[in-house]
Amino acid sequence: MGTGVMIGAGIFALTGQIAELAGPLFPLSFILGALVTALAAYSYIKMSNAWPSSGGIAMILQKAYGPGVVAASASLLMALSMVINESLVARTFATYALRPFGLEENAILLSIIALALIVFAYIVNKAGNRSVSGFSLVMSAIKIGGIALFAVAAIAASGFTSGAFAQGPELSIGGAFLASVAFSILAFKGFTTITNSGGEIVDPHRNVGRTIMISIAICVVTYLLVALAVGSSLTISEIVVARDYSLAAAARPALGELGFWFTIVIAIAATTSGVIASVFAVSRMLTMLTEMKMIPHSHFGMTGGIRSHMLVYTVVIAGTLAVLFDLSRIASLGAFFYLVMDILVHWGVYRHLRGEIGARGSVLLTAIAADVVVLAAFAWIKLQSDPLIVGIALTLIAAVFALEALFLRRKGARGDNPDHGGSGAPSDEAGTL
Repeated sequence: MGTGVMIGAGIFALTGQIAELAGPLFPLSFILGALVTALAAYSYIKMSNAWPSSGGIAMILQKAYGPGVVAASASLLMALSMVINESLVARTFATYALRPFGLEENAILLSIIALALIVFAYIVNKAGNRSVSGFSLVMSAIKIGGIALFAVAAIAASGFTSGAFAQGPELSIGGAFLASVAFSILAFKGFTTITNSGGEIVDPHRNVGRTIMISIAICVVTYLLVALAVGSSLTISEIVVARDYSLAAAARPALGELGFWFTIVIAIAATTSGVIASVFAVSRMLTMLTEMKMIPHSHFGMTGGIRSHMLVYTVVIAGTLAVLFDLSRIASLGAFFYLVMDILVHWGVYRHLRGEIGARGSVLLTAIAADVVVLAAFAWIKLQSDPLIVGIALTLIAAVFALEALFLRRKGARGDNPDHGGSGAPSDEAGTL
């Protein structure tokens, strides 16, 4: 499921945006993103080996910072970044679905189709956990095999001396290249889905870490193949024009109409399964945060348990984002939220837990430094190209911390137990894979 979430977002939604920033070097951005992600995974693996839990990231943050504002706010940022991922992939689904008809620029149709996919994902999740896990397994195998087949065929048809690779890299592209790594990291962040399912993995003390690293390895090979295929078929200017559907654009000159339609079908399958798996993971995490009393909850008159309510809240927020924002801004919001949360995870583990779990301080500090450098470069580039999204991101992050502080203060005044669910594990109502 973690691999499926990564493939669904990373390739189809972000390849064009990464190439726009990194230029002909954009395949290297995926490699650097994988290296930064592998560093980041160190904290999660060490924590999951020590305390495998379905609480995942919230468990890590609560053990590092205690049941307070930082743990609650960072956990909510992670959940929100996952919701943002849903809207990103749903919008990508709509773009590829409309591409054969030349309607991919129609904002109204894009919003309607993206919203329809999110509603479909809700229906599948409502049907039960077995439906989600079985569907995700089959679709992950289909889309990884299909994407790899497309990439190998496109590279064989075009070679490495045409398209973007015939262009020389610009000497002034350094800051933009580092900023592109933020999108590359976002393409790998689905590995946290594995962390959040630690309680269901067989022999989790051994297998959570192995699963994460195998998943990252599968994705970096797949991403690199696709980047080479796109770069060999299209120039950078052509990739920028088609950045929301770059794989479909690359397929036609390299492989003709059959390749074009094959790519469209794989894209639709990949994004559909990605949204379904993401809705499952987010609703599960929000359920756990609610049971830990880290976020407020209201039934709003709905029947059923907490997780059924969280499914509704998840699709409402994701649907709203898919309607209001374009792909670039959705991806930017997700990158800001995820990198801030990731830095807080590493800092908490470094300050409070590294001795207890046997983690190396040098690796943790290197992971923090890598995140800070990428986040700073990304913010600087976005301040120049789209300052509004930087303002929106900063405002929303500040709002999360402020509202969590207010909620926890009121909860403390009522005498609620802040340690409820301290292990980070959700109740049976959250379900298992």
